Amino acid sequence: MSLNPQGCIDAANTIHIVYSMGLWGNGIRMDKRSLTERDICTKFILPAVMQAGWDMMLQVREEVFFTKGRITVRGKLVARGNAKKADVVLYYKPNIPIALIEAKDNTHAVGDGLQQGLDYAETLAIPFVFASNGDSFVFHDRTGLRDVKEENLRLDQFPSPDDLWRLYSRWKGLDTSAEELVLQDYYDDGSGKAPRYYQVNAVNAAIEAIAKGQDRVLLVMATGTGKTYTAFQIIWRLWKAKRKKRILFLADRNVLIDQTMVNDFRPFGGAMAKLSTKSKTIERPDGTEESVPLALDRKRRIDSSFEIYLGLYQAITGPEERQKLFREFSPDFFDLIVIDECHRGSAAEDSAWREILEYFSAASQIGLTATPKETEYVSNTAYFGEPVFTYSLKQGISDGFLAPYKVIKVHIDRDVEGYRPEKGQLDRDGEEVEDRVYNAKDFDRTLVLDDRTKLVSAKVTEFLKESGDRYQKTIVFCVDEEHAARMRQALINDNKDLCDENARYVMRITGSDTLGQAQIGNFIDPESRYPVIVTTSRLLSTGVDAQTCRLIVLDRPVGSMTEFKQIVGRGTRVHEDTQKFYFTVMDFRGATNHFADPEFDGDPVQIYVAGEDDPITPPDDEPPAFEDNEQDEYTAEPPTTGGEEVTFPPGGGERQKKVYVDGISAKVIAERVEYLDASGKLVTAASAFHQPG
Repeated sequence: MSLNPQGCIDAANTIHIVYSMGLWGNGIRMDKRSLTERDICTKFILPAVMQAGWDMMLQVREEVFFTKGRITVRGKLVARGNAKKADVVLYYKPNIPIALIEAKDNTHAVGDGLQQGLDYAETLAIPFVFASNGDSFVFHDRTGLRDVKEENLRLDQFPSPDDLWRLYSRWKGLDTSAEELVLQDYYDDGSGKAPRYYQVNAVNAAIEAIAKGQDRVLLVMATGTGKTYTAFQIIWRLWKAKRKKRILFLADRNVLIDQTMVNDFRPFGGAMAKLSTKSKTIERPDGTEESVPLALDRKRRIDSSFEIYLGLYQAITGPEERQKLFREFSPDFFDLIVIDECHRGSAAEDSAWREILEYFSAASQIGLTATPKETEYVSNTAYFGEPVFTYSLKQGISDGFLAPYKVIKVHIDRDVEGYRPEKGQLDRDGEEVEDRVYNAKDFDRTLVLDDRTKLVSAKVTEFLKESGDRYQKTIVFCVDEEHAARMRQALINDNKDLCDENARYVMRITGSDTLGQAQIGNFIDPESRYPVIVTTSRLLSTGVDAQTCRLIVLDRPVGSMTEFKQIVGRGTRVHEDTQKFYFTVMDFRGATNHFADPEFDGDPVQIYVAGEDDPITPPDDEPPAFEDNEQDEYTAEPPTTGGEEVTFPPGGGERQKKVYVDGISAKVIAERVEYLDASGKLVTAASAFHQPG
């Protein structure tokens, strides 16, 4: 190959390739336009980058795949789409990408790759984009700081790392002190594990915000996208840079704290402890067991020698002053507080979390959430400010990091038509049932039709049998704990054969059920077969990392979009080892009407409504051609008939008595199959309604 005086490969229209056959042979003349894109990149683009001072080992990566490829589901067949790939990404330091190069072969114009490069750069949060065909570069500056937005550069004019970093720092508004923090290394265990692109974006956005003095930071990341691992990298860099020396990580589920300590936060080692008096041994994914270090003795005295504290907020505060353990710390003890799942009331002014946050108001505070809560009463953005980074469920499914899902809608006659008792109808206790129309809002909350519960159980069991896998992990969401207990019993009776083999095949896991709660670890463990089906009310709706959950059953109304997203999030994790690439939502209460809400950002791949005599599993065949204007209108309410408005007593006080009515049949009456069209709208492909007998 011929080199110019600067040591770069000559960028002429032809090159000479010399090959050896024992002795040097004659030169072979090759037309540059016949070279592949990869050849152009290797022989022209990369030498120009190296000549500009970039370290080829540490700062340059080729063919960077940054998505997994969207998962496509057709019946029971699953395929992945193409992953997105950047030709060359340039890093000032590992995990701090600042430039991207899109290459084309020499039959293309020099700037033909620029549009694609700009699209990738926006996704990767990269400010500087280059395109090249091996003749020269087109340089596009997304910062807007230079007089020229886009310009042509010769191969020997490619900018150096320091040139681009100075421009990057100006763009981000970083002074010398902030730069030092932003350049702090990520944690690297040497295994080759690297954060995903959106995790890098989230970590860098949070670090840059704190480096510039922002003390309230909100990160919005869909369930299943690795919020805890992201939090670890943020804390690690702040801790290692000695900007934050004492750190508190808060969550509201014990299992979240324990999982975090033995998995993502494990590198903190002896610097980390849990604010608890109860010793515990946790089994790690590799089968080893590990004791959780404690920062409290049996008299609830705090050991202040640790640097990283993890706490269950219920364990360090309460309505009585003696329960407010956090006050044992001085208000300036912590430099940083990270609040996991901060949508669950942490920013509400009357919440226990808020009391803790205000006590440690001098500390930087980072909120992590899948669903920022915005209501008349609670606003996370009012407390934390606008999110510095957002990664939605829709984006996660599109990138292939999250599992898509099917929806089966089941309309029960009593829910749709309502139920009015006959004159003189007696309940299970022999008392006359109040004469009015009861509808879906009443069932299992104020009025119990046992046949309805049995029908739901039968349909869930039918689905599991028809799917060919009765051991797929299933969560059934019920109205309350009593409903969860009745549903458990119905499922046990419908699955007697498998319950005879193992009594844990069906279990109730609720807040008051100690034995059930002890099985959460087994339920979420991909290696543990039991329990298979769990009934719950709200305990499993958030925060539990149920990687292999394939079926989510909704048999209670879900009025909150925040909670609906969290429930759907129980199934969104992809688990390739067990071939879990999608999951199913079975809806008996019209909760999936939230899919049509503009606020919902992760559409299902298929919606199937089963009729009375139809199989519960969706058909595998493709839908017919779509017609315009066939999409159902959005409603936040399940299908019901008219009747008196039902009012519920305010929270607290005596629990409302339920009325149990036996012998009232319930049937599935509606069949409707809906799919998404190319624009993401739900359209009806076929429908049928069965008149109840």
